[in-house]
Amino acid sequence: MTGVWYEVGGVGDPVLLLHSGTADARMWDPQWEALTASFRVIRLDFRGFGRSPWAADGPYSDDGDIAQVLGDLDLERVAVVGSSHGGRVALELATARPGLVSRLVLLNAGCGLPETPDVEEFGAEEMRLVEAGDLTGAAELNARTWLGPDADDATRARLAEMQRHAYEVQLAADPEPERIRGRIDPAGVQAPALVVGGGHDLPYFRQTARHLAATLPHARLVELEWAGHLPSMERPAETTRIIQDFLRAADQP
Repeated sequence: MTGVWYEVGGVGDPVLLLHSGTADARMWDPQWEALTASFRVIRLDFRGFGRSPWAADGPYSDDGDIAQVLGDLDLERVAVVGSSHGGRVALELATARPGLVSRLVLLNAGCGLPETPDVEEFGAEEMRLVEAGDLTGAAELNARTWLGPDADDATRARLAEMQRHAYEVQLAADPEPERIRGRIDPAGVQAPALVVGGGHDLPYFRQTARHLAATLPHARLVELEWAGHLPSMERPAETTRIIQDFLRAADQP
């Protein structure tokens, strides 16, 4: 068994949900009921987030943990929905194990492009707050940065709580495990992909969405003018419909 917490619900074609690096699997709560009504859905907490401790016996990778979870469940092919860091891990999985991934929904995904000043400035301020011991301030910074204008106060509080919990889990790790990042080769990913960008997201991620749409061989770009970085939390019902429509579509993008 792998060292990550995961949950399975529903019956049907398998769909894997991968959370953002500022959240955990609970970010998919608004989608859970609708998706499990039609699909067999798996969601997990990456190591150091939610219910997964930040611990490992040796170097580990997020895509390797996912492959082990899917193996435990005897799943040979799944559609993957990834938000931000989860989208990056989805691309790592599709690059390393292309036979596992049938479809990709990439919600403001990362892919390793060089950081731009907007991301560098955010990272520097987050680090300053964490090093000063102001975890609440750092978590609130994340909520302000990553949620667009349509997110309500309860959603902002929920995201800040998930981020603060991740800080606490990761700062408590002794020793800190070594995480290995997987390689990403968009041009080699043959799975149909829906690339979603947010009009209120940081320029870095808007640029990344366009890059992925241009380099993935079978990709369609949808730019949501209302969205920030986490549309599934900002307008849950609308984003759920976007995900469902793509997963149900029989044609290529």
